[in-house]
Amino acid sequence: MSFSRSRGVDAPAHAGELEPTALPRGFRAAGVAAGIKPEGLDVGVLVSDAPETVSAARFTTNARAGAPVIVSREADLEGLRAVAVNSGCSNVGDGRRGLETAAAMQAAAAEKLGLEPRQVGVASTGVIGTELPRDAVVGGVQSACDELGLDAAGFSEAILTSDRGPKRACLEVHLRAGSVRLAAQAKGAGMISPRFATMFCFVETDAALSSETLDLLTGVCVKRSFDRISVDGQLSTSDSVFALASGASGVRVEAESEEELRLGEALDALLRQLALEIVADGEGAERVGRIVVRGRPDAVEPVARSIANSPLVKAALHGGDPNFGRVLQAAGQAWPQAEAFVADLEIEGRLLVSAGDTVEPAPPGLVSGSEVEFTLTMPGEGGETEVFFSDLSPEYARFNSAYVS
Repeated sequence: MSFSRSRGVDAPAHAGELEPTALPRGFRAAGVAAGIKPEGLDVGVLVSDAPETVSAARFTTNARAGAPVIVSREADLEGLRAVAVNSGCSNVGDGRRGLETAAAMQAAAAEKLGLEPRQVGVASTGVIGTELPRDAVVGGVQSACDELGLDAAGFSEAILTSDRGPKRACLEVHLRAGSVRLAAQAKGAGMISPRFATMFCFVETDAALSSETLDLLTGVCVKRSFDRISVDGQLSTSDSVFALASGASGVRVEAESEEELRLGEALDALLRQLALEIVADGEGAERVGRIVVRGRPDAVEPVARSIANSPLVKAALHGGDPNFGRVLQAAGQAWPQAEAFVADLEIEGRLLVSAGDTVEPAPPGLVSGSEVEFTLTMPGEGGETEVFFSDLSPEYARFNSAYVS
């Protein structure tokens, strides 16, 4: 199947790709232009029409969370029926007025859809520290509710900011009791770091499962996808992942069953693919690096993040330069100072450093591809992690120095 476009994604044999804008049964969505951005769609609504819908959610770990995150955390996160979202303004740093605007988005969607406000999640993305125009965003939510349809085309475009294009996919997952659909729409390109990013992801399935099972699958798959990516090492104020299961297929997925495993494998592939598309879409990015670190359990995570967030490593990746000295430097700065640091380093499967010593010079063109894999083996056993990261280009500096606040 063509869905698995990245080397870091294993496409499950029991899932096939549908039109990327398709939605599972029981869902409707829309995107409209409300004038929050100078042009284009900027307000979207997604809804499940099934009363038995269950949900799960994950949010940013940044202590400076935006108003929509604060409001959504207080919603019924196990029984959400809809989400209302805007781009063009993140609604962060606007005090009580921002909280009231986020609540007004929630209330507007609930009234139009015949729901309780606590059944609606909200999300906003864009510039931090500016006022989100309440009349415009509420009017946009109401208009989107009037235009709901059976595909996610407009919705997936309404959530974009500096993205080069929409990130979306829909899979048909074959289970023993029948087939279910699994879809997601994501956005993100800058302010991306492990533990989420300036990213949204909205997941829908028509499988019937408990909120506990959906929460478990969402949590595990988010840790293997959006928690594993970095563009610039900056942790956003607005990260949100919402997952809704309508049950409209009539196919039941029980906890700890073979069906749960198969659905989880498909969800894992789906979210990892979208996460890697976020990295590849990093502002000005041309290459994606994957760093795999093995060694003592307490060290693999800080070392991997140090490498992935190093501007020197990222700049070398952009230039196609296999400068393994920069990788080792970034690793060493995260290693305990009192202990000697020796490691093996492979780039694209080629051993260049063994026990800290150079084995051979890197051949020309070793890191010339669009995806480059680094493997670092350190002292100790039992720990392994990975981080996907983008290169650092002049375009990233140009874009962010010209970004209007």
